[in-house]
Amino acid sequence: MFSAILVAAVITGLVRAFLIDVYFIPSGSMEPLLTEGDRVLVNKLEDTGADVRRGDVVVFDGRGSFDPITDQRSLPQRVIAGAGQWLGLAGSDTVYIKRVVGVAGDRVVCCAEDGRLRVNGRAVDEPYVFPGDVPSEQAFDVVVPDGRVWLLGDHRSVSMDSRSLLGAPGGGLVPGERIIGRAFQLVWPVDRFGPLERHDG
Repeated sequence: MFSAILVAAVITGLVRAFLIDVYFIPSGSMEPLLTEGDRVLVNKLEDTGADVRRGDVVVFDGRGSFDPITDQRSLPQRVIAGAGQWLGLAGSDTVYIKRVVGVAGDRVVCCAEDGRLRVNGRAVDEPYVFPGDVPSEQAFDVVVPDGRVWLLGDHRSVSMDSRSLLGAPGGGLVPGERIIGRAFQLVWPVDRFGPLERHDG
C-alpha cells in the first residue's frame, strides 16, 4: 500500500515538474478571465521561451525582473509556502500569471487616438480586458528585445505588470527562459471548468 502511494507521488511529481502543473491564482489581476482562488493547468511543454505567442496567458518566474532573486524567508517558511503552492492551496511570491502583449521585435505603444494599444503600428482589439478598464492609463512606447516578452494583466487598473517596472533595470521585460508554461485549462472552481481560449495578439 505504502509503495503504491510512493510510486503515485513520484509519478505526480514528475508530471508536474516536466509536463503539466497546477497554478493557484493569487489576485484579481487577470479578471475577468481568472479570479482570485482559481486554479489553472499550465502546459510546460509548449509556448515557452522563443515559442510564446502574443495573446497567450503564461505563468512565469519573476525573479530578476518582477522580483529580486534573494528570498529572505527562513527555511521552514519556504518549506511551508512550497507545500501550499504544490498542493494548489496558495500562490507564489515569485511566480506570476499575465498575458503576453509583445514578443521579440515588437514595438508596443499605448495608446492610439482611438484608445487602443498598437503593436507594430496596428491597433489591437482586446476583448479580454476587464469591463470598464482602458488598455492602460499609463503611456508607454516599448521595443521588445530578443529573448524577452512584454506582459500585462487583463484587469489593467489593478495589475502590477511590465508597466510597473518602466525605468527600472530590465524595464519590466521578462526573459523567455523565465516562462514556466502556458495556462490552458481552468480546473477550479468546477462550475467554470473549461479551456482558456487563445487570442491572437
